[in-house]
Amino acid sequence: MFSRALQRCSPQAHSSAPRTLHRISSAVRPANYLVQQKRHQSSYSDRNSVGVFTPTSAALFVATGIGLFFYFRHEKAQLLARREEERATKQYGRPQVGGAFSLLTPDGQPFTEQNLFGKWSLVYFGFTNCPDICPQELDKVTSVIDVIEKEHGKIFQPLFISVDPARDTPARIGKYLQDFPPSYIGLVGSYEATKAVCKAYRVYFSTPPNADPAGDYLVDHSIFVYFMDPSGKFVEAFGQAVPKEEIIDKVREVIKEWEMETGTKV
Repeated sequence: MFSRALQRCSPQAHSSAPRTLHRISSAVRPANYLVQQKRHQSSYSDRNSVGVFTPTSAALFVATGIGLFFYFRHEKAQLLARREEERATKQYGRPQVGGAFSLLTPDGQPFTEQNLFGKWSLVYFGFTNCPDICPQELDKVTSVIDVIEKEHGKIFQPLFISVDPARDTPARIGKYLQDFPPSYIGLVGSYEATKAVCKAYRVYFSTPPNADPAGDYLVDHSIFVYFMDPSGKFVEAFGQAVPKEEIIDKVREVIKEWEMETGTKV
C-alpha cells in the first residue's frame, strides 16, 4: 500500500502535467504573437501615414494654398473697390465749395489754391477790425488744431482770409495774426480777388467796392470755418454755434477715414 502511495506521489505520476501545460502554452503563444505583430504593424502604418508627406497630400496642400491666395486677393480687391466707390460717393455728395483763387500773404508772396495741397486746412473769412466774433472764431480754430496736432503732428494749415480789402493790407493782416500761433497764414487781395474767393467758398460779405480805407465801418459776412482735405477738397463747414469739441470729433473721424483710404495722414 505504501508503495502504491509512493507511486501516486512520485514524479513519474505527475510527469504528464508539465507536458500538458507546455502544449497549452505552445498553442497559445503563436496567437498572442500574431496579435502583437498586427498591433506593431498597425502602429508602424499609422506613424507612416502621419509622418510621411506623400505626393498626394503635398499636392492637396499646394492646391489649398493657391486657392486661399487667390481667394484673399479677390477679397482684398473687392474691399478696395468698395472703399473707392464709397469715397467717390462722398466726393460726389459734397457741395462745390472752394476752387481757384489768388491772394497775397503778409510778406507779399502769392498764395493760390495749389498751396492747400499736402495739409489739412481750416479756412476762416473775417477782417482785422472785427471787434469780437473773428477773434473768438480764430481762438476756437486754435484750440482744435492744438488738440489734433498733439495726436497727429503738424498736419494743419490755418488760413485767415480778409473780406475787407480796402483796409486790410498784407502788413496789417500780418500784424493782426501776431496774436495767434505762427502757423496761421493771412491772405488779402484786391476787391475783385476777394470777391472771387468769397464766391468760390460761398461766403457773403458786405464791403462795397468803393469803401474808404480810412472809414470806420463794420463788415457783415458769413461766419463759417471751412475744413479742407490735403487735396484741397471741401469736407465740412462749421458754423459759429458749433462747439470746438464737435469740430474735434469730426476732424478726427475724417483724418482716420483718410488714413485708412490712403495710408497717410496727409
